[in-house]
Amino acid sequence: MLRQLTMLFLCLPLTGCYYLQAASGQWEVVRKREPLNEVIEDPRTSADLAARLRTLSEARDFSVTELGLPDNRSYRSYTALDRDYVVWNVFAAPEFSLQAKQWCYPVAGCVSYRGYFSEHAASRESQRLAADGYDVAVGGVAAYSTLGNFNDPILSTMMRWDDVDLVAVLFHELAHQVVYVQDDTSFNESFATAVEEIGVKRWLESRGEDARMAVYLDGRELQQSLLALVSNARIALQSVYESALDVEQKRARKRELLKQLAADAAAEIELRDQGGSAWLTGELNNARLISMTLYEGRLPAFRALYSRCDENLACFYEEARKLADMDLEARDAALSTGDALGFGRGVNEH
Repeated sequence: MLRQLTMLFLCLPLTGCYYLQAASGQWEVVRKREPLNEVIEDPRTSADLAARLRTLSEARDFSVTELGLPDNRSYRSYTALDRDYVVWNVFAAPEFSLQAKQWCYPVAGCVSYRGYFSEHAASRESQRLAADGYDVAVGGVAAYSTLGNFNDPILSTMMRWDDVDLVAVLFHELAHQVVYVQDDTSFNESFATAVEEIGVKRWLESRGEDARMAVYLDGRELQQSLLALVSNARIALQSVYESALDVEQKRARKRELLKQLAADAAAEIELRDQGGSAWLTGELNNARLISMTLYEGRLPAFRALYSRCDENLACFYEEARKLADMDLEARDAALSTGDALGFGRGVNEH
């Protein structure tokens, strides 16, 4: 632990206060960890929390035995935090571009967001970026991964979700320890989302929880429908941004397209009679669209790869590692067409 924290503090000269707050925030998470079994057995722990942590402990064991995820000390402890989120992520993009601003770090490489352990600090950074002309979006994050460097705990901030979502996040964050590529956020998050999706299905099937499975699949279907709307809006916006229209005309057309996207999304949510109002919270702009597609932009390709592997996870992980070893251009081409690894064409993307 001392070595890892020292590494963080050695980064301080790079960006000063940002790394100081990151080191301080991570230290709080680490310092407050308690062994999961001790929290579960503690008489001061509420019956509801103990039951939910027991479920997560079972899911953690399942992640090793049935999903081939790392068998280490990650998510075998619990940290209680006195706030709604553990970090707040800031996303930014130019006014007429869907290319995310990148931030680079010594361990994680370059990613499409910047995380703060303080909501006020995240808000201040978003205001600075907005003043520079960027579209910005800020979102609270209930869990994150240090790629196993700090034996990540289960966090109290995760308890806002139902049990299925909790298990999904557990699988998602552990997946980052299987395959992670520096400087390719979309690849990393889409891969982890694929593992999450596969894991939840297997978890619920193993427990015979058909009703929860149906709810989960309905939620995934809604998510995919909304992302399809976002994808179409991105194509239309990109056409506007690359056009010969003047600045004011581009702004007007951008407002129209985003307003239509919000209306279409609201109609889709109402049609399916599902709770998706949080999806519409906040202003839609380039940064929001980027944050929405970051986690699932490459999901269809990973679903196809899983199918190509006859739903064998060892094969799936190995093929994902082959993709990770490619340079960015070759990896993007493989994920876009499936040609490089022989997957994607004529494959049932269930």
